[in-house]
Amino acid sequence: MLDWDDPLGIQRNTKDSGMGPVVAGNSMETSSSPLMKNAVQPEAMHLESPAQQEPIEPDCLATAMDIDHQGNVGLEDIEMGAARIRVDDKKIINCHADLNQLVPFKYDWAWQKYLDACANHWMPQEINMTADIELWRSRDGLTDDERMVIMRNLGFFSTADSLVANNLVLAVYRHITNPECRQYLLRQAFEEALHTHAYQYVIESLGMDEGEIFNMYREVPAVARKAEWALPFTKRLSDPNFHTGTSENDQKLLRELIAFYVVFEGIFFYVGFVQILSMGRRNKMTGTAEQFQYILRDESMHMNFGIDVINQIKLENPHLWTEEFKTEMSQMIREAVEIETQYARDTMQRGVLGLNAPMFEEYIHFIANRRCSQIGLSPLFPGATNPFPWMSEILDLKKEKNFFETRVTEYQTGGALNWD
Repeated sequence: MLDWDDPLGIQRNTKDSGMGPVVAGNSMETSSSPLMKNAVQPEAMHLESPAQQEPIEPDCLATAMDIDHQGNVGLEDIEMGAARIRVDDKKIINCHADLNQLVPFKYDWAWQKYLDACANHWMPQEINMTADIELWRSRDGLTDDERMVIMRNLGFFSTADSLVANNLVLAVYRHITNPECRQYLLRQAFEEALHTHAYQYVIESLGMDEGEIFNMYREVPAVARKAEWALPFTKRLSDPNFHTGTSENDQKLLRELIAFYVVFEGIFFYVGFVQILSMGRRNKMTGTAEQFQYILRDESMHMNFGIDVINQIKLENPHLWTEEFKTEMSQMIREAVEIETQYARDTMQRGVLGLNAPMFEEYIHFIANRRCSQIGLSPLFPGATNPFPWMSEILDLKKEKNFFETRVTEYQTGGALNWD
């Protein structure tokens, strides 16, 4: 059986044991179990022996696998007779307990978020786009400014969710060493793909130039600026030579989580959400607005999950949350606020839908203060208020019906419904 970390041409001899590979924590030791006596030894595979490897912290000792000499999470042989996983063995990062073993749960909030996300399943084709198509094709149905708002936001979001999905798959998932959190990350990755599908469905339904919309993140400065800001974080953590386990690298992971969950999904999305949902409130582009309402509901759950992960990492690794690091994170959020404010100015040059750029600047300050407080930072813009109180109603997931009066937005799959 091949191990994903083995050089090409090397095959493990596991046929005598009948055991296949399992996803490991982070090491590559050969089992001492008698049932695995025929497994290829490290020296035969040109790997370091266990004695040459870095010691593993006893509070998170591997049971079915360990870390290889490079710290890679790979496929390993099952260790027969190993001690069962204890709840205390689990950690968000730098844990070497068996990642295949979902239970016992340590972070019930992560599993509950996974269940809630599954219950809120939806598909873009379920939403009626007929009225949007008619309005978009009519000559006097929308102003040029309204059309620009729709196109700019589709241009940003159509690639933004792909960027987030790639970050999850290529970077974040590798370094989160808790199975219930990984379970939610898999669901989130699917939802990011679903959101990209929704934008494509809107673009196709309205007959837009797909090349123009999907290339805005390369060609329109206001859109490109946000993607350019986020890309370096993914590139650093997706480097195969990057591994957590040191304070420096653990801080890099924490910084990246804050960049994507707090800034990208928690700040960069909100001008667009307000703009599109404002159109729905005025009975314009109601199908597009409904798509965005479902997406906003999902993104709110993503952000809340990410903030819980960030705070749990801080709790388990207090040495990472230094005053210097907090100052750096506050500055990062301040920089992001300016980028999102400029995006609002570029899309609201003359004001539209009763909205204008100064209103959005106040709103971004309000949102930034909330994000800071959620991760334990001091507010950056004291006194900022919310000029769009109706957004709070939309974010309330207990709403029974959306404001377009088309379908219940708290739709849940049949197996999740309570009929009592």
